[in-house]
Amino acid sequence: MRFVCELNHPRHGTLVFAAVYSLLSTPLLVADETFTPRHVAAIRAVETAVISPDGANVAYVLGVPRDPYAQPEGDETFEDGPAWEELHVVLVASKESRPFIQGRVNVSAPAWRPRRQELSFLAKRSGDEHVCLYVIPLEGGEARRVVSHETDVTAYSWSPDGQQVAFLATRKLDEKKKKLQDRGFVAEVFEEDPAPVRVWTARPDVAKDQPRALELPGSAVAVEWSPAGGLLAVVISPTSLVDDKYMHSRVYLVDDQSGEVRHRFDNQGKLGQVEWSPDGRYLAMITAADMNDPSEGRLSIASTEAQELRDLLPDYLGHVSRMAWQDADTVMFLGDEGVGTAFGKVDVDASGQKSIVSPGDVAFTGLSLSEDGMQGAFVGSSASHPAEVFFMRHGDDGLRRLTDSNPRLADLRLAPQEVVEFQARDGLSLQGILIRPLDEEKGRRYPLILYVHGGPESNERNGWLTNYSRPGQLAAARGFAVFYPNYRGSTGRGVAFSKLSQADEAGKEFDDLVDAVMHLVSTGLVDEDKVGITGGSYGGYASAWGATALSEHFAAAVMFVGISDSIAKKGTTDIPNEDYLVHTRDRPWNGRWQFYLERSPIFHVQKCRTPLLILAGKNDTRVHPSQSLELYRFLKILGQAPVRLVLYPGEGHGNRKAASRLDYNLRMMQWMEHYLKGPGGPPPPFDPDYGFEDTPADKPPATAGTD
Repeated sequence: MRFVCELNHPRHGTLVFAAVYSLLSTPLLVADETFTPRHVAAIRAVETAVISPDGANVAYVLGVPRDPYAQPEGDETFEDGPAWEELHVVLVASKESRPFIQGRVNVSAPAWRPRRQELSFLAKRSGDEHVCLYVIPLEGGEARRVVSHETDVTAYSWSPDGQQVAFLATRKLDEKKKKLQDRGFVAEVFEEDPAPVRVWTARPDVAKDQPRALELPGSAVAVEWSPAGGLLAVVISPTSLVDDKYMHSRVYLVDDQSGEVRHRFDNQGKLGQVEWSPDGRYLAMITAADMNDPSEGRLSIASTEAQELRDLLPDYLGHVSRMAWQDADTVMFLGDEGVGTAFGKVDVDASGQKSIVSPGDVAFTGLSLSEDGMQGAFVGSSASHPAEVFFMRHGDDGLRRLTDSNPRLADLRLAPQEVVEFQARDGLSLQGILIRPLDEEKGRRYPLILYVHGGPESNERNGWLTNYSRPGQLAAARGFAVFYPNYRGSTGRGVAFSKLSQADEAGKEFDDLVDAVMHLVSTGLVDEDKVGITGGSYGGYASAWGATALSEHFAAAVMFVGISDSIAKKGTTDIPNEDYLVHTRDRPWNGRWQFYLERSPIFHVQKCRTPLLILAGKNDTRVHPSQSLELYRFLKILGQAPVRLVLYPGEGHGNRKAASRLDYNLRMMQWMEHYLKGPGGPPPPFDPDYGFEDTPADKPPATAGTD
């Protein structure tokens, strides 16, 4: 299951101006200052970076959070909502960064228009009814809209001459349906009539040209125009439902004029990036090894003539996350390897594999190459900074950082971060990332917050590990150790390792979490009686399991959008087939009702002695909020340990709005401090201290669950 509240997963968060910028870019901080929730709320991060064909410039999207503390001038209301997403361009030679589209904007999908000195992007700007395609000259000036549609444009790809564009969008709502809705007939027939996404083509420079739909089966997920012209690579799923997109997306070769399907590739299971070779002879794609592979991570290739997929890295014990063609015969790629990221290359015949940059102090998530393949732009983060733009030229010793989106982080004292290796009780070697307490005193034991990632098909990289739901540097500044384990089932160590937890949910995978804690206790760093656990989605499942089945090991728990009833979850999630194919590998009615019941935290509520804070989005379709309510209700009735439930209206599988994120961050830390460092007992006040001057005095302590 994908945890979507983070910041960038293609599937599965988002990162006003002067008010927010001032927090991290004006001299308000002193050199001795430590990390606070206000710093967390103001963190900017690069989301996407695309290098220009000549390698001289890099366009990037910068996520700029709204400031929950700032009141816009002349406005009586506080501004809330997801982060703004701005378009910037950094000059490689001088590292000078220029804002192109900024302010109250949401820019996405930047690209360099072929044979033009223009940048294109998607946005819904003033006067637009829907998201449109825009272009802006590299030398600056006003952006102009080149494609508008009757619904939002969600993705696009330029033809090799830059004169045509293929884009994805749904059709306009049927007039009959619209009239019925206007009359109040708004009943929803669940999952039976999802609007399919269509492929359209248009000629932006031709006056009054009307987009033309290609009649293709299913619902389009992505489109890429062949550099040689004549063909489109279209990713199509049976429907637009998320479960179908996850598990049944396939790549089609389509005639770019007639829409005739020339071939359907037999890629299996999950599918990631798809890219044409520069000469249009090959398609590279990041695929799953099979239908039961938890995550796409194999670098596969097919000739448009032979059309048989081949794994270019069959023995690779990592997961390919991004790739780009260096030339017609060579693919370059980023690969997650353990807690690090490697940059490598391989030839189309699977020979010539070479590691260019080994895993190090920067974790990379984005890759883009210049037209000659000799220069590259990367998105990367480290222990000392969130995601930024990096650059490397062929022959360079390493990568060079181009941007500094949070300059005042240099004035904050950050706690040390390190990679830790430990053994599970069955001898399996595991890794994780430890942030040590700031100003740690040798020989002293500290409270620990164990953060469990979601998925479980995900992994922790040794990069920036602090945001609204990840305690990181904030907790370290307050005297906590924070540990991020890559338990069995994580990615980054090959397909076999990522399958180790299948058909055994809440089994050895969660035993690994206890083994991680005991290792840190054995080193003398952690106080065994002061350990907290938190995480979202599958990490929320682990947190609920830690508070119930493994309650003796944890003194506090914070569960976010997590699972409490495994059987009910399978019947309410929007990804039931993904859950079956890559996690459980079985259905409850095949004689395993009792197994799934016993692997549910609700089955173990009588063991709970761990104070549990439960938080969930009221609009979550991945893990229904009833999962949180059910566990809360049982624990509240039992009254054996403090419990609190907090619901976020308008939020789904993770919080996107600035106020909800700040609220979550404050509550998480309040709970951990109260039970791991503070008095314990009844829960802390149910309204946290937001730091506003007009915040009402704290209300009397709640006693829920302590009768």
